[in-house]
Amino acid sequence: MSEKERLQKVLARAGLGSRRECEEVILAGRVSVNGRPVRELGVKVDAEHDRVVCDGEALRAERLVYFVVNKPRGMICSNSKVGGRLRVVDLLRHVNERLYTVGRLDMDSEGLLIVTNDGELCNLLTHPRYGVPKTYLVKVRGLLEGPALQKIQQGVWLSEGKTAPARVRILKRTRQCTSAEVTLLEGKNREVRRVFARVGHPVSYLKRVKVGDLAIGDLRPGHSQSISRDALLAAVGAAMEVGYLRARREPARGRGASSPAHGRGAPPRGGPRKGGDPRKRGTPPPGTRRPAATAGREEEAGGEEE
Repeated sequence: MSEKERLQKVLARAGLGSRRECEEVILAGRVSVNGRPVRELGVKVDAEHDRVVCDGEALRAERLVYFVVNKPRGMICSNSKVGGRLRVVDLLRHVNERLYTVGRLDMDSEGLLIVTNDGELCNLLTHPRYGVPKTYLVKVRGLLEGPALQKIQQGVWLSEGKTAPARVRILKRTRQCTSAEVTLLEGKNREVRRVFARVGHPVSYLKRVKVGDLAIGDLRPGHSQSISRDALLAAVGAAMEVGYLRARREPARGRGASSPAHGRGAPPRGGPRKGGDPRKRGTPPPGTRRPAATAGREEEAGGEEE
């Protein structure tokens, strides 16, 4: 008899979403095991012998598949059909498994996406605690230098708090525009575009070229290639391990708290400022104008970073 596993893990492996999403499906009463509804977490099942049904359909164990895709502009990362727009998963219509993208790029962005039905791996790649670096090529309006560049490298205040410092390497600079390579260790909604807009240099072109050490290479827009789980983990595993170890060294924090490793959330030297530390809970320092609340809303086509 095969070993029993937690129900949410079995659901995630079958392509129903991340483990967290599958936990919500269970709590909603949408799953039954051997004819008995399950509404609590912690239930273990034998995936080979138990009959697991979700939303009236028997669970079919899928083979786990992994693809690297070069997303063209104009495509969305949603699995839902929105206004007839083409979806990234439509590029893989020849694949029988139910696929979804790991993270998102907005409709006007292009570049590297990982597409899979492995919900567990998806959760690992997108969870903030692992800090998998993502690298982008950007073209922004104007001459990016001095204070604006320094702000991006140190972190910029957005509506939900201060961003982690970004690594920026200038590739070409003129008075009209600047091309740069930008690496992030987090994934706030549409973070790249919002950060550059915040310092007065709107993005006119954005392409993701790397996730960890996994590079898009010469893969053409609209094309995909299969990759093994081992190769994928080898490309991003080192970055995930560093992020995981860093998270374990940090003290536990409440929901929404920031990471001291990113220079946020820690009290300033000399103790808290009078009236409390304005950097906590996303409160800008005195004299900083808070951007409009709508700045962080996700577009219908999906957010930019995970």
